[in-house]
Amino acid sequence: MKQIREDYNHTINACYIGFITQAIVNNLVPLLFLTFQRQYGFTLDEIAFLVSLNFGVQLLTDACAPRIVDKMGERGAIMAAHLFSGAGLLGLSFLPKIVWDPYVGIAAAIVCYAVGGGLIEVMVSPIVEACPTKRKEAAMSLLHSFYCWGHVAVILLSTAFFAVFGTKRWDVLACLWAVIPLLNTVYFRFVPIFPIVEEGRGMTILELAKKKIFWILFLVMIAAGAAEQGMSQWASAFAEAGLGVEKTVGDLAGPCMFAVFMGVARAFYGKYSEQIPLRKYMLCSGGLCIAAYLLAGLSTHPAAGLAGCALCGLSVGIMWPGAFSTGAAALPRGGTAMFALFALAGDLGCSAGPGLVGMVSEAAGNSLKMGLLSAVVFPVLLMVGISLVKNEKKNN
Repeated sequence: MKQIREDYNHTINACYIGFITQAIVNNLVPLLFLTFQRQYGFTLDEIAFLVSLNFGVQLLTDACAPRIVDKMGERGAIMAAHLFSGAGLLGLSFLPKIVWDPYVGIAAAIVCYAVGGGLIEVMVSPIVEACPTKRKEAAMSLLHSFYCWGHVAVILLSTAFFAVFGTKRWDVLACLWAVIPLLNTVYFRFVPIFPIVEEGRGMTILELAKKKIFWILFLVMIAAGAAEQGMSQWASAFAEAGLGVEKTVGDLAGPCMFAVFMGVARAFYGKYSEQIPLRKYMLCSGGLCIAAYLLAGLSTHPAAGLAGCALCGLSVGIMWPGAFSTGAAALPRGGTAMFALFALAGDLGCSAGPGLVGMVSEAAGNSLKMGLLSAVVFPVLLMVGISLVKNEKKNN
């Protein structure tokens, strides 16, 4: 126990599990979209709203995070985040059965775990940034890769569960996934947590708002979240309904390969960050993301559509951690406020991306291909933002 209290590697491990928790709360329900549609009769618009609700609540939590951290402290906030996540996953299992409307029950559970997910997202990156490690960009990219490995685990283990017990027992699966955040709450009780910035030296929101580069990176975070989740949240439904493949095959070849390739991109940069300029890597990724969305939306063959999903994961891998690292380097006194606002921007994109795909798909006669084609605007915005960051650095 003494070693856990003094070794910052345990802190980093707990943060890894934190991002696995984030992957669970963001990616379990999308695997159940068509199950909900069949079991409860939800429309695509209603399902799209559940996605927007998740990220919308995370967005509001991001906005409140600096005050929450000030009142509860960093340890208290990160423990509360995991408790909310675990409670929400348990609620997902039970609330649809005991409230008057299953949709309301599912929505209430999502609100609960979204609060936890929002706090986790705000807290784990600056906690790792504050640890006494070298090569911060590599550490950040590796940290965010655990979101991808968590995403892969959610898909593989959930698919195995469904193969054995059937999709009708998804409520049991939700309870099993709740164990991870609840155990990590205890882990965070004991690990050392280093100050994110020296007391009294962190920038205020007003100070950040006066920095042009902050707003450019805010735009990049919106585009990164939208480009990532626009595909991630709809990949399972796209593979099954849009491409006509069987659910197990679709989940493994669609959202699972998306997550694997996203993790590979982050782990790759974590290893070779000293040799690859971050800005160029992000610009190339933006171009690949455009190609991936076009391939998924325009393909006439299921294999090509699934390849588009996988390539999209590869392309978006560096976007989120890259924006965080760029911001941490450009604004070293940004502290919790900066990370909270970046997370808010990312969640705004995470809500807008799947929301746009869902609305366009509905308007186009339930055509998910048309919905995915509309999302090509997000990597374009990201590339514009990254180019503006370079110009602003030159001006400064």
